Amino acid sequence: MPGNKAWFTWGPAWPVSPPLVPAAVYAIPDLDTLESIYAAETPGYIYARDGHPNADYLAEQINELEQARWGMITASGMAAISVVLLGLLAPGERIIVSDRLYGKTSRLIHGELRRLGILSTAVDICDLDAVERALTAAPARVLFTETISNPLCRVANLPRLAEMARALGVLLIVDNTFASPVLCRPLQVGAAVVVESLTKFLGGHSDLTLGYVGGQGNRFVEPWVERICAGVSLWGSTGNPWECWLTSRGLETLELRVAAACRNAQILADWLARQTGVLQVVYPGRADHPDHHLAGQLFAHRYGPMLAVELEGGRDAVNHWLRANPEIPLAPSLGHTRTTCSHPTSTSHRNDSPADRQRQGIRDGLLRFSLGCEPESELLSKFEAGWLRFLKSLPGQYPE
Repeated sequence: MPGNKAWFTWGPAWPVSPPLVPAAVYAIPDLDTLESIYAAETPGYIYARDGHPNADYLAEQINELEQARWGMITASGMAAISVVLLGLLAPGERIIVSDRLYGKTSRLIHGELRRLGILSTAVDICDLDAVERALTAAPARVLFTETISNPLCRVANLPRLAEMARALGVLLIVDNTFASPVLCRPLQVGAAVVVESLTKFLGGHSDLTLGYVGGQGNRFVEPWVERICAGVSLWGSTGNPWECWLTSRGLETLELRVAAACRNAQILADWLARQTGVLQVVYPGRADHPDHHLAGQLFAHRYGPMLAVELEGGRDAVNHWLRANPEIPLAPSLGHTRTTCSHPTSTSHRNDSPADRQRQGIRDGLLRFSLGCEPESELLSKFEAGWLRFLKSLPGQYPE
């Protein structure tokens, strides 16, 4: 890979915002310089797919947040996961994964990787005995989980998983998107690699698509680290300069946004639990959540910006709720500055079989909320007015 940190000299003054460098290709004075850049002996860039200043600047920012020794920016969160797994796994090797993954991650692992001859075993990641049995039943190369599962917010015991993986020489890979490094730094509790979808909370404004992969290994000593880093260019997964610049801007307010979203999530979860028409509220900050105690330990008693609620009446009730609540848009992503919702059965897990959705508890009446950082009074005002409209849209079912 070409050398990094070929930044500009600004003299005694400097810009308070990082510059945007949209160049796809860089002019090089001679062949000796070209070779020196390729050998990482001279700082510089050659072709943007191999690296560019905005990607390196952003990677350094996130490395600091994650406490990573190395990091790369990719074109999306799925690109980050793909590059990691393609860099680590070979035909005949096995990956053990959580059985509650985001739908497309599951399809990648159990579909595309199996097509390439890579074996996969799904396990209840919250059942540590089951994980240990899976790890010891047959050799495995990778253990893969999400910090907080999508959409039902189960929390992985990362320190224990890291301990088990390390004892058997297995690499723990953690998708930290729902938590973000504000709540959890998986590398600090023993993970080998962390991935983030920057599209979500780190970017924070729903105007970019990027991913990040970073780790603790030494890319100049560990061959698997270099395979991942080189794979970003080889598989064409590099993020573009403009979206890297936008993410650097979003990081300025990351801590403030996530802290506010966590507060809003706790407030909304408790409010929803008191409403007519609700079957269940799923939020780690509530005492009835199965991972409430663990989440408090891992996240320093901030329980995350995501929650789910199941409505009486299934899909029909969800449609009534959406039509009655246009101020809470159905937007199948997360991490925006404003609160949004998603319907997992129709979006993130639409390609899962009905039986698998049922196993996970993803039913037609389930809505997933991504909390924003709007004022508490504004949030509750929207939901209170919208809930009344929702109940009134179901004539005869609920008394006025």
